Amino acid sequence: MSLKEKIRADIIKNRQRLEKLGPGLITGGAGDDPAGIVTYTMVGASAGFSQLWLLLLSTPMMIAIQNMVARIAIVTGKSLPEITTAFYSKKLTVVMIFVLAIANILTIGADLNAIAAILHILSGFPTVYFLIPITALIAYLITFGKYRSIKKILITLTVVLGVYILSAVMAKPPLLAILRNTFIPNMEFERAWVIAALALLGTTISPYLLFWQAAEEKEEKKSVVQAYEVDLDTMIGMIWSNLLAYCIIITGAVMLYGTHADIQDVGTLAHTLRPVSDDYAFALFSFGIIVSGLLAIPVLAGSTAYAVADTFGWREGMDYKVSDAKGFYIVFVGALIVGDLVDIIPGITVVDALYYSQVLDGMLIPVLIGIAMMIANNRRIMGEYLPGRWGNLFTLFALLVTLGLTTLMVWQWITS
Repeated sequence: MSLKEKIRADIIKNRQRLEKLGPGLITGGAGDDPAGIVTYTMVGASAGFSQLWLLLLSTPMMIAIQNMVARIAIVTGKSLPEITTAFYSKKLTVVMIFVLAIANILTIGADLNAIAAILHILSGFPTVYFLIPITALIAYLITFGKYRSIKKILITLTVVLGVYILSAVMAKPPLLAILRNTFIPNMEFERAWVIAALALLGTTISPYLLFWQAAEEKEEKKSVVQAYEVDLDTMIGMIWSNLLAYCIIITGAVMLYGTHADIQDVGTLAHTLRPVSDDYAFALFSFGIIVSGLLAIPVLAGSTAYAVADTFGWREGMDYKVSDAKGFYIVFVGALIVGDLVDIIPGITVVDALYYSQVLDGMLIPVLIGIAMMIANNRRIMGEYLPGRWGNLFTLFALLVTLGLTTLMVWQWITS
C-alpha cells in the first residue's frame, strides 16, 4: 500500500470513528445548559480560579458513571427505568421518574427563560414573546424529525459550544495562575467558596444525563462488541463538557471576580457582563447561551419522555411517528409546555426553579448511582462485561461526593 493510499485509509477510518460518536458527546454538551453556564460563571465570579482543580477531579467521576449506565444499556438492551422495574421495584421506578420529571421541567423552564432573556436584551422585545416560538421550534424538530437527523443537529450544537473556549482565550487569563489552580488543590472554608464548590460539583453530574445516555444507547441498538466505541464516545463527551465548564469559569473569573456582582439568572448575568466585556465577548456569550439552550432543552424533555414511556411500557423513540408513539411524544411536548408555564405563572421565579430543581436532582443522583453500581457489578445481569477496578473506584467516589452534597443541600433547604 502506497503512502497516499495509507493516508486515505486512515482518514476514512477516523471519519467512521467520528460518525459513531453520538450519545456520549451529546450528553456531555447538554450538561452545559444555560442554567449550568450561569452556575459556572458564578463560581468564577465568587471563587476566581480556585476551584478549577475540582473540575479536573470530577472528570473521571463523570466518565465512570456515564460509561457505567451506557454499558448497562447496551448489555441488557434496557433503559434505566426498565432495569429498575425488572430487578428492583416498579414503585421505586415511579417515584424516581416523578422526581426526575419535576426537576427536568423546572430546568426546562429556566433554560427557556434564559434563551428568551438573551433575545430580549438583543431585540428589546419582552421575554414572553419568545417562549412559545422557541418551544414550538424544538417540538416540531423532535416530533417530525428522524432520529439520525436530530442526532446530527444535536452533535452540531455540541461542537458549536466551543465558542466558550474562544471566549476564555479572548479574556486573556493569567496562564500560570490557571495551571497552578488546576493541578494544585486549593481549599477554603469561607461560606461563599463552599457554596460555589457545591454548585460546581452538583451541576456537573445530573440525573437527566444518565437517563438520556442510557436511552440513546438503547436507541442506537449497539451490540456488546461495540463497548469500546461507547467508552470512547463517553470519555470524549465528558472531557468536552468539563473543558467548556473550565473555560466558562475562567471567563467569569477574569471578568467578574472581585466585583461582588449579584448574579441570579442569565438576564442579570448578561447585564453584568456587558459593561465589563467588549462587544465580541458579549456576542459569544449570548450566542453560546442560545446554542446551549437549544441543545439542552430537547435532552431534558427527551430524557423525561423516554423515562416515563419506559416506566409504563409505552412505545418510545424518535424514529417512530407520532401516531405510533403517542404517549412518548405527549410527554415530550407536555414537558416543554409546562416548562413555559413555569416562566409565565406569577410567583415562580427562575431562581426558584433552579434552586428546587437542584434540590430534587441532589436527592435523586446518589440513588441512581447506587443502583447503577449494583446492576453493573451483578454478573448474572452483565455477564463478562463488569466494570473495571478504576471504573468502580471513581463511581464509588462520585456516589460519596453526591451523597455528601445531597445531605448539605437538604440541610440548607430545611434550615433556610
